[in-house]
Formats: sequence, structure tokens, C-alpha cells
Amino acid sequence: MFKIFRNNCCGLDVHKTWIYACIGITDPNGRTEYKQARFSSFSNGLRELAAWLAKYSCTVVCMESTGKYWIPVFNILEKSCSVTLAHPKYTKPQKGNKTDRKDAKWICDLFMCDMIKPSFIPSPEIRQLRDLVRYRVKLTNMLTGEKNRAQNCLTVSNLKLDDVFSDVFGKSARSITNYILEHPGETFDVSPFVDPRCKTPVSEIQAAVDGAISPEQAVKLRQCLAHIDELEAHRKEIESEILQIAEPFSAVLDLLYTLPGLDKNPMTAIAILSEIGPDMSVFPSSKHLVSWAGCCPRNDQSNQKVKSRRISRAGSYLKPLLVQVANALIKSKKHPEFKERYHRIKSRRGHKKAVIAVCKMLLTAIWNMLSKLEPYNPEGFLEHRPVRQEKTLTVSQALELLRLRGYTITNQ
Repeated sequence: MFKIFRNNCCGLDVHKTWIYACIGITDPNGRTEYKQARFSSFSNGLRELAAWLAKYSCTVVCMESTGKYWIPVFNILEKSCSVTLAHPKYTKPQKGNKTDRKDAKWICDLFMCDMIKPSFIPSPEIRQLRDLVRYRVKLTNMLTGEKNRAQNCLTVSNLKLDDVFSDVFGKSARSITNYILEHPGETFDVSPFVDPRCKTPVSEIQAAVDGAISPEQAVKLRQCLAHIDELEAHRKEIESEILQIAEPFSAVLDLLYTLPGLDKNPMTAIAILSEIGPDMSVFPSSKHLVSWAGCCPRNDQSNQKVKSRRISRAGSYLKPLLVQVANALIKSKKHPEFKERYHRIKSRRGHKKAVIAVCKMLLTAIWNMLSKLEPYNPEGFLEHRPVRQEKTLTVSQALELLRLRGYTITNQ
């Protein structure tokens, strides 16, 4: 029998419509009595659940992270209880005889014996910031997809704006595109639309717009451009709201801005803060933070055979951001500590593993900066290798070397 660590705890099986709860109360003799109930997922049902827990003096609760359904339950119960959120892989029930009530009891038993690893849930302020930052990522992805569709319309119509402009959606290229949509099939002079700073000759730009856009492509392109403008306006609005919510964390952000790669765009530092939070005490060491972010090899070994050394799928929002920062740092000459480590690992393991190693360096630096409340210091990453000294031979060693080389040594 497993050791019981919690004498009064509750396990919740959360669904869209119903929530199944099971309280396990263990007496001093080691006998456990279970109390089970079912509650609605409406707000009134969640308040009834909180009152039912208070009736049995239960203040510790564990539940699975079921989609988004766990969030309303967590928001209401965290006011009166200590809520542990668990990944479903740690609460898998035994196959066979399975019901919702038995699932709740199984979660209660695992939690009672301290066999569930809790997930990291930041403070409500960080959760608000994280929600908006992740929505901004979705808007950026939608914006990228819409730009790709607009570019496809230009390619099909043989309008080679991407060959003569670095940004097809810049001021000059956009003004030319708008004129083509307003005057389809008309030959015009592009020189009034081209910015004087444009490096491409006007003659090449004139040749690039010598195409024909069909009516259906014109309709599609017009809708894409309108959607792009709308998405950009929404993203600006979200960014202003993010900056306002992030103001209380200005001291932490000032530290993050000292890290190379985070000093250009404040949204990068805010996005990292929204994922890991400002309090590093939840991670006992920098290695725990790196593992939580999925930037280290996972453990998959059996019978002294390593089955896999792939990184985990954790950090689905944080890891891509760190990879973008790392790809920029390895090209910079101002920060040799990242560039040298990248090239040293790349020569042996390849580009992808080397970039993840740079991501680990970034997370290690962030953990130390936020733990010690100190700005970034590159001295921790710079390797001071001792200078190799020339080997000197003693007299006996020199004589022995000469004998091995075939010389005859006489005593004088």
C-alpha cells in the first residue's frame, strides 16, 4: 500500500457539462472514506462545488487539464482552495472498467499518495498577459497566411513585385497594387508611386508590373488586402493592451531588456515573461526551467538502451520564440559567447541541436537574472581555457629519447 500524504483531498473529473468530484478522508487508522458528487459546469454549479468542499473542510483539490474547461473551475476554486492542475498523462486510469466517477476517485487516490506532478500555473496577472500575448501570436500567424494568399494572387497574375521590392506590402508596392486593382488592364507609369529611396531602377519595376490580373484574382486580392489591414489594426490594439497590462512588471522587463536579442522589440521580452512569470522560485534550478520549456533531451531509456534523445513537445509558445532569438544571435558579432557555442556544436551535431543549445543558454541566463535580480553578464558563458604550456624534458628523459632515436651516449 502506498503512503498517504494528504488525509483530506479531492479529485475532479472535469467535462464540458458536468464535473465529477470525489473527496477522500483518511482517519488516523489509515482507513479512507470517499464522498462523491456531481455538479453542473455552470457558474452556479461551480459555487455549489466550492460550498460542498467547504462542508467537508477540503482545501486541496486536483484535476486534469481538460481542454479549456478547467479554467472556470480553477478561477473559482483558487479563491478558497489550493488547486493542483495535472497533465492527463500523469492521471491515466487503468484500462477496462472506466467511468467518470471512477476517474474522479482515481485522481483522488493518486493525489492522496502524492503521485501526481503539478503543472505550473502563474499568477492571475501573468495569466491575463499570457492570454493576450498568445492571441497576438495567432493574429500574426493569420496575418502571415493572408499575405501568402495575396502574394499567390500576384504570382498567378505575373505581377513580379516580389522581385523588385523587398516588401510587397510596403508603401510603394502597395500603392502600385491598389492602382492595378482600381484600373485593371490599364498601362501606367510607375515612377510616381516609387519612393526615391528605392534601390531598384524604375525601368525594372515597370517591367515587373507588365502582367494581367483576372477578375476572380482581383476580387480575391482585394479581399486579402482588406483583411490584412484589418488584422494589422487588431494587432496594434492588442499590443497597446499588452503594454498596459505589463506596466506593473517594468522592473523585471528592464532586466530582460539587457539580454541580447530581447532589447530590440519589447514584445519579445513581454512574451517570455508571460510564459515563465517573474518568480523563479517555482523552478528549483535553471535546468528545471530548461526542461519545462522543452529545450533539453528527454529521458527515454530501457534496459540500458537509449530509445530517444529528442526534445519534448513542451513550450509550444516559448520554444519558437527562443529559436527566433537564437537564430538572430548566432549571426551577431557583438555576442561571441552565443556564436562560438553554436558553431562548436553545429560542427558535431548539426544546426537544429546547436540552436536548441543556444536556447538553453538564453533560459539559463534568464533564470539567473530573475533569481538574482541582476542584469545580463556574459562572463558566465565565456570559456577561459588555460593556455597550453610547452612540455619540458628532464635530463634523464632527454637522454632516453636520444637512445630511442639511435644515438650512442657516452659518459664524459
